[in-house]
Amino acid sequence: MVVLGIDPGTRVSGYVIFKKENRQVLLLDYGTLSLPASQVLPDRVANFFSFFKKKIEDFSVSDIAIETPFLGKNASNYLKLGYLRGAVYILTSHYNLMLHEYSPREVKLSVTGFGGADKEQVARMIIRLFPSLAMPAQYDLTDAFGVGICCIWSTKTLLR
Repeated sequence: MVVLGIDPGTRVSGYVIFKKENRQVLLLDYGTLSLPASQVLPDRVANFFSFFKKKIEDFSVSDIAIETPFLGKNASNYLKLGYLRGAVYILTSHYNLMLHEYSPREVKLSVTGFGGADKEQVARMIIRLFPSLAMPAQYDLTDAFGVGICCIWSTKTLLR
């Protein structure tokens, strides 16, 4: 099982790739994808798609994990996030991958043991699990780690 955890964002997307073999979990790759604000949204979505297409191919990804969206305060951002989620759905279908979706509460519960944890608490736990990581200025990377870990530790599958 090779899991690609993605925290999609129209400006910065975090990602992590784990490989689970028997009881061992290996960290294969992680980072962020910056999408310039100067680019029009269709170009950012295309760059997002191409970047993760290459990751899927390079690492023989079998599963993708993302968080379910929440509306928050800005409906426009929610809509734009939907375009990126659509790209993830297309990649999942095209490569016949398993798609796992978890609510933010499920991710927080899985990582910290408390479903009401804030982003900083999740980040601190990720840093404890992966000491080579530094505390991020933004939480895109640790959010991706969170959803990836939730997938590795869970068996909840929603789509194929």
